[in-house]
Amino acid sequence: MGSNSFRLEIGQVQDGRYRRHLYLKETVRLGAGLDVDGMLTEEASERGLRCLASFAQTLKSAAPMQIRAVATQTLREARNRDQFLVRAEAALGHPIEIISGREEARLIYAGVAFLQPSARPRLVIDIGGRSTEMILGDGRTPRVAESFQVGCVSLSMRYFPDGRYTRAAFRAAQVAAGAELEEALVPFARRHWREALGSSGTAGAVADVLKASGKTDGRITAEGLRWLIERCIELGHVDRLDVPGMKPERRAVIAGGLAILYTICAQFGIEELVAAKGALRQGVIVDLAERLAAGNEASGHDLRDTTIVELQRRFHVDVHQAERVASTAQRFFESALPRGDVEMHKELRWASALHEVGLMVSHHDHHRHSAYIVSHVDAPGFSQSQQRRLGELVLGQRGGLRKIEAGLSRELTAWQVLCLRLAVIECHARGEVDASGLNLARVGGGARLTFTPQWAEEHPRTAYLLREEADLWARQGALLLALN
Repeated sequence: MGSNSFRLEIGQVQDGRYRRHLYLKETVRLGAGLDVDGMLTEEASERGLRCLASFAQTLKSAAPMQIRAVATQTLREARNRDQFLVRAEAALGHPIEIISGREEARLIYAGVAFLQPSARPRLVIDIGGRSTEMILGDGRTPRVAESFQVGCVSLSMRYFPDGRYTRAAFRAAQVAAGAELEEALVPFARRHWREALGSSGTAGAVADVLKASGKTDGRITAEGLRWLIERCIELGHVDRLDVPGMKPERRAVIAGGLAILYTICAQFGIEELVAAKGALRQGVIVDLAERLAAGNEASGHDLRDTTIVELQRRFHVDVHQAERVASTAQRFFESALPRGDVEMHKELRWASALHEVGLMVSHHDHHRHSAYIVSHVDAPGFSQSQQRRLGELVLGQRGGLRKIEAGLSRELTAWQVLCLRLAVIECHARGEVDASGLNLARVGGGARLTFTPQWAEEHPRTAYLLREEADLWARQGALLLALN
């Protein structure tokens, strides 16, 4: 769900090769629907919802675990994104993840590297509707990935609002793009890469025009870009922009894209930019395939597991305590909800693994610091949506429940929170725990935690904390916890 277009791709990853089965694209221009207050307008929302409803018809027979929907910069910015997401998920029939700029960049590189493999150090550029991603990598490994808040839609709306093309407008747009991209000059300098590729809409559109006009064989050069900019100025208006190879839906945003592309080529010394085969959508499919493989095979690799380990290392987490809490929380969750969603199990384990990262900030209210870090840290493989869910679980690990009242209205989230809190209580002494002492079960609409009188006598402090916990849930009312 991009700022300019919504795209649906059905693909297959098998034996190291990618095969496309279906590709649908609709120009929605969601990014053009952000008003001056950063709110998504109803008109733009309706365009997006209609598109998602049509996509839903295509996806009716697909298994939910094989579908992943991601949204980019416009929904990262929109102040009313949560309200839109409720309607959008209902229209599509599947959850929608908002991914961070760096995660978008990583997935773009994953798509390009898989479909167009190379061992040479490369620079990949993707100019979207409201953001531009730049990635350095070699092979299938991204080394540096950044996202900049300038795109073809936002720049076109600001500097070419009435569709008029002037030399002054192009110059102003290039200065604005250059200012946004200036901080990339050192990390993405020419010495770091040997080839440059342009992914997605703008690069592909410009390459098509240059080829169809006989200016190049499809390669993007500074000379070709100057010719196309001059051609726009000569024609003077978007309504007269009838050049070979230019698709009608691209005309409204091509000026902003050209300004960014020319600025990048000039600032980073790019003599030749080649349109890439892969893009974000293929990267999402490749990433999803790896996640599914990780769930089905012991040798599978889920990048998110690697990210959790790296965050534990970075924030000096007591990994032995984290593992005790994670194992205990999962034991509770599996006994109460043995057929629970796989992702819910994983989220509970990840939240447990990171529940004490905030101790690096302060011991006082460390759960609040932990929640903030988990929600906002750069975490490759995770969407912003999933990080917020993990942050909510971490915030709810201790203290009152009112601070996560909205999340507790979702039954499965309430069970995740309960299991994490019980695990923190059982492991509060930071030593080995008696795994056979407590058992959690789902009884009707509530939870029942059982332990023997002998166990309570042997663990009086833990039993006291558990009685306090039961009283807390009784007052909150989201999930009744009974002790027996």
